[in-house]
Amino acid sequence: GRKTAIHQSSCNKDFTCLDGDCPAFIEVVPGGSVPEKSALALAEIGDDQPEPDRLDEGNVLMMGIGGTGVVTVNQLLATAALLDGKEAHGLDQTGLAQKGGPVVSNLKIRRPDSELELGEANKIATGEADAYIVFDLLSGTNPINLEKAMPGRTVALVSSSKVPTAAMVRDTSADYPEWSILQSTIDSATVPEKNVYYDAGNLSDNLYRSHMPANIIVLGSAYQSGVVPISSSAIERAIELNGVAVEMNTQAFRIGRQIVIEPDFVDALGIERVGKVGRQARVSTAIEALVQSVPSPSEELERLLKIRAADLVAYQNTRYAKKYVQHVSKVRSAEAAIGDDTRLSETYARYLYKLMAYKDEYEVARLHRSKEFHNAVHEQFGDGSKVTYKLHPPSMRRLGLDQKIGLGRSGDVAFAVLRRMKFLRGTPLDLFGNTTHRKMERALVGEYQEMIERMLADLRTETYDKALEVAELPDMIRGYEGVKEANVEKFREAAQGLIG
Repeated sequence: GRKTAIHQSSCNKDFTCLDGDCPAFIEVVPGGSVPEKSALALAEIGDDQPEPDRLDEGNVLMMGIGGTGVVTVNQLLATAALLDGKEAHGLDQTGLAQKGGPVVSNLKIRRPDSELELGEANKIATGEADAYIVFDLLSGTNPINLEKAMPGRTVALVSSSKVPTAAMVRDTSADYPEWSILQSTIDSATVPEKNVYYDAGNLSDNLYRSHMPANIIVLGSAYQSGVVPISSSAIERAIELNGVAVEMNTQAFRIGRQIVIEPDFVDALGIERVGKVGRQARVSTAIEALVQSVPSPSEELERLLKIRAADLVAYQNTRYAKKYVQHVSKVRSAEAAIGDDTRLSETYARYLYKLMAYKDEYEVARLHRSKEFHNAVHEQFGDGSKVTYKLHPPSMRRLGLDQKIGLGRSGDVAFAVLRRMKFLRGTPLDLFGNTTHRKMERALVGEYQEMIERMLADLRTETYDKALEVAELPDMIRGYEGVKEANVEKFREAAQGLIG
């Protein structure tokens, strides 16, 4: 049984090493059969999809990051071209691909009677790409790659999945570029009315509980757009000859085609595109009434409040959630008095929640005992999988325990007790609340509220953007333990620079 480490943070399913600094990991030894594919994936697509009017020969440029199968897709297409009786001339630029670096694959597909001219390189020249297939969004906006595209000729097939760069991981102030800027950059160098954008990573995860078929999905869209000069039968045969997850990858290819055939296909599956709301929350009558009392909330603010208030009830209690809504309501009132903009109250709703729902021992216990968490483990690793909780909270460090401890079934019992003790959080009887770290986390809530109240005291059209900048400051507070503490210092320094 191969052991797998999972980072359990707010129910995320991030795979990482067991020695990381997060105070809560689990180790899973898979066991038993993994459940069948999701119901969405069972809605299989047949082989009778309409064929596009496609190029007879052309140039396919693919870009992504190492480890996601870019080179594999290029080799698969080259094999398909040969099966189709055509010439395939490829070049893979991998660099540091094995470490998640950029990968660019070039493939020139020609009829047998029109081979490359003498001295012509396999690398696609400036402005000569017919298909611009983007598996990684930031790679797709790289000027070096974009110069291979040409307006009026090149069609872009883009996965809008956001993969953070190393700089974003190291520096919490480094933001992912705005989606509209990225899209317009690609559109300006291609044929915008033919371009196709969707979150292939999210779609693949929902359909197959794996990100690996994502590139094949995008390839399917490229084929159906007519810019891959190979027959679908040859591509599916190449998938079969490759011998890896043949059924899944064949379906992934057809799903990508269907997205072009039927533009509302993704929405019909119930999988939301980037920027759309995918989660609804059930709230009590009291919380519902409180949310409705917020003056003129935008649709987004109302959604944020319902979701986060419900979370805070589960995190602590209804009274705690009410305080959250009341604070946001106060900001919205001041904002509504000067205009129709709702960005400030929406931003405050996001980041006040972030600070109020800090992850302590009680929250770790609640997350580990949730149905969603256990269902996810069973779905990915089988009903007989063995779970070991790898823990190292600040309270253990205070006692001089420098290594993580591992808890099996006893962890379930301990977490069941601990989650019921959340009412002690922040009280004199809080078993874990007297560490410097926990005191800092509790203090941050008040500090942030005070900052915003100072901005509200002089909130005008002229000061609105500055208030918004202050409201966004908690975004830089990320990580655990020493990493988080260092970021809190940056947060306080930035606040001092903005409001004195």
